[in-house]
Amino acid sequence: MPKKIPLRRCIGCGESREKKELVRVIRSPEGEIRLDPTGKAGGRGAYLCRNPECLRKAEKKRTLNDPGGRRKA
Repeated sequence: MPKKIPLRRCIGCGESREKKELVRVIRSPEGEIRLDPTGKAGGRGAYLCRNPECLRKAEKKRTLNDPGGRRKA
């Protein structure tokens, strides 16, 4: 049986891709947003394609402000 390949969705373009093809963006508990090249840092995370256009789309949609997907009520 082949090993399952983890997929993640880019917050810029919305396409599902293999996890290793994407860059993880995290928001620390202090609210700082940064890249996580190892994919193992703590904090709420989301994924972006390596395409600069996806970064622009994520900024426009304001999804980088909340990479973990949690909205305040």
